[in-house]
Amino acid sequence: MGLSWQMVSWGALRTLTLSLALSFAVTSCASRPIGVLLPSGKRTANTTEVDMLVATTRAPTQQAGILFTGERADDLSLTEITVSIPPEKNRSVGQVQWPKRLPADPQRDFTTVNVRELPNKTGPTEWLGKHMPKNKRMLIFVHGFNNRYEDAVYRYAQIVHDSKADVAPVIFTWPSRASVFGYNYDKESTNYSRDALEDLLRRAAQNPQVGEITIMAHSMGTWLAVEALRQMAIRDGRVAPKITSVILASPDLDVDVFGKQWAAMGAHPPKFTIFVSRDDRALNLSRRISGNVDRLGQIDPTVEPYRTRLEKAGITVLDLTALKSGDSLNHGKFAESPDVVKLLGNRLIAGQTITDSDIGLGERVGAVALGTAQTVGSAASVAVSTPIAVFDPNTRNNYGEQIQRLGRSVGNTVGSATGQ
Repeated sequence: MGLSWQMVSWGALRTLTLSLALSFAVTSCASRPIGVLLPSGKRTANTTEVDMLVATTRAPTQQAGILFTGERADDLSLTEITVSIPPEKNRSVGQVQWPKRLPADPQRDFTTVNVRELPNKTGPTEWLGKHMPKNKRMLIFVHGFNNRYEDAVYRYAQIVHDSKADVAPVIFTWPSRASVFGYNYDKESTNYSRDALEDLLRRAAQNPQVGEITIMAHSMGTWLAVEALRQMAIRDGRVAPKITSVILASPDLDVDVFGKQWAAMGAHPPKFTIFVSRDDRALNLSRRISGNVDRLGQIDPTVEPYRTRLEKAGITVLDLTALKSGDSLNHGKFAESPDVVKLLGNRLIAGQTITDSDIGLGERVGAVALGTAQTVGSAASVAVSTPIAVFDPNTRNNYGEQIQRLGRSVGNTVGSATGQ
């Protein structure tokens, strides 16, 4: 799945890096107050609360409202955190509304209501006893590159709230220096955290209170999530059956390496859904500094060799390239688009299969399935989902052309599957 390696001039790379650094600076925490995780202990009318279990390999700090730094800890720490979300009339879906000053205004800002340290052995069972929904589904989120602890916590609270997912929300946050120039440190921190995440996943799967587990990971966090699953499969002979779905958003993964990771998961991997966007500027930088090999999160799933390989693997791909968002890097569309967040809650987090007839992204965003097929020749036919393209209204004037392309795609796919 790889491409030929090309030399990239350091001058061009330096210019691109500085450009992305400025983009990060524009959208980052420059105007945020320090210490937003200092709990108020107050519950406010008309707000909504998200109570989550936070597991981390970060080093703790005594600094008020910070909780954990970007450095590495020897042991896993568990914390229960309750985040308050402002009333719908005062916020935009898909956005984290950071306070401009403290104390935060719960009617307009995300605020921290409660923080409670939990014991490593008994804490998860106690927390799950209070927060497991009737469907017994758990959602575990792994954040991406350049995230502070509070960034990960507030973003996940936004995703859980806006998607209206009926889950027990758990987040795994790994040590990040929260700097665009800390790429290598962050990448090594994901490697450092693999065993801890694998252990967390195994403990969750072995807990009788848990029925099904969906893993959702973003950016560099996808490397950590897939590596943990790969390790589990090698160690245990398969990925735990309760881990039924994996959602990779803007995955910062070398496509060649992902192919090997996938193969290591054996004959019964979880169902994978991947969000890609070919205009992802953050992944463009990662590609350039990683030998110019495609990153999984910016492939075109309609072209070869990707289309055939994805079909054979049964991996669903959602192409968000034409979708516009407020993210200048086009790296966080999965969380910022109201329609995609709705899709997460209605279908993907619930572990359901996506088709062109039931995506239901509304009027502002449409979706078309690029065809479906079944592989033939094995004892049991394996249903495979082909990529799905998501496009905005500006592309609908090409709808007829898209339909014709779909017809050709279905014909070619069926012919290939039947050996014709």
